[in-house]
Amino acid sequence: MLAQNTDLVFEPLSAVFSGVADLRKVFERAKSNRLAGRGTLLFIDEIHRFNRAQQDGFLPYVEDGTVVLVGATTENPSFELNAALLSRAQVFVLNRLDDKALETLLRRAEDAVGRELPLDADARIALKAMADGDGRFLLNLAEELFALAVEGPIDTGMLAQTVQRRAPLYDKSQEGHYNLISALHKSLRGSDCDAALYWLARMLDGGEDPRYIARRLLRFAYEDVGLAEPQAAVQALTAWETFERIGSPEGELALAQAVIYLATAPKSNAAYKAYGAARRHAKDTGSLMPPKHILNAPTNLMKDLGYGAGYNYDHDAPDAFSGQDYFPDDTDRQTFYDPVERGFERELRKRLDYWDRLRKERSSGEDRTP
Repeated sequence: MLAQNTDLVFEPLSAVFSGVADLRKVFERAKSNRLAGRGTLLFIDEIHRFNRAQQDGFLPYVEDGTVVLVGATTENPSFELNAALLSRAQVFVLNRLDDKALETLLRRAEDAVGRELPLDADARIALKAMADGDGRFLLNLAEELFALAVEGPIDTGMLAQTVQRRAPLYDKSQEGHYNLISALHKSLRGSDCDAALYWLARMLDGGEDPRYIARRLLRFAYEDVGLAEPQAAVQALTAWETFERIGSPEGELALAQAVIYLATAPKSNAAYKAYGAARRHAKDTGSLMPPKHILNAPTNLMKDLGYGAGYNYDHDAPDAFSGQDYFPDDTDRQTFYDPVERGFERELRKRLDYWDRLRKERSSGEDRTP
């Protein structure tokens, strides 16, 4: 349709069945068309099936206008297409059909056949739900129903027995996988227990490996709950171990319970942020030596160099806290961990404030010179 309405020569290819040789032939014909004053519309179905090198081969012909490239893919082009090619293209996203669009398709099918589908109102709603936004699948279901010889409308129970429910759209290795785990993670972070359970069910129903989900729940317990609720990591790990012991489907209840616990737990990413800040500071400061007073001195030479000199054994100090500085001599003291006023971290905040006060009181009399 595009080619006809723009007077372009139409060249269709499928990346599933075509290779470099086929592309070369198309490009040669497109060059000839251009010399004759006509452009070429090159349509590539399943364009993501071409590898990176093959995709790079399009660039000079797209840039100089030899071909107008139209590619179709069921994958996320951000993942599957070269950045150079994607930057020269305009992306049109074809979304799943909503209920109104599915109803339009059913009415067109009924007009084409000349009679209505043998369904009651509830069964008609259920039929559209079975299609899960896929118009082609909905029309296939309609064909099955038109072929039935039934008296009276079909209810939802009979409909379920008559047609097969569409499997949920979920590609465990591609965009659907990343979209749903992102939805689960963010629902947990937002303390939306019911939404988190929904996305867990969607992933399990779509065939996701429960062990992958268990691993991500354990990661979430440390990244987003942290020390606001130390038991969160225990619950996540226990759920994982429970699944390993009893398997599916019984073990999936353990994952659901972990999801509920994590969603309802107080949240803190203070430990996550503290570790990131400490890593950045470690990279910035390089290979600084620890201060000599906290180094062991197993040899006389090391003692002569001042290793261990001036170290205060904390258990011998009042409150078992000496207040000495344990950062390298050539860097200022840093604060990485900043606990929140939620959950167990409220108690940790009190402890840190207490030690910080003692450190300030005792630092003025500290002598780190060997």
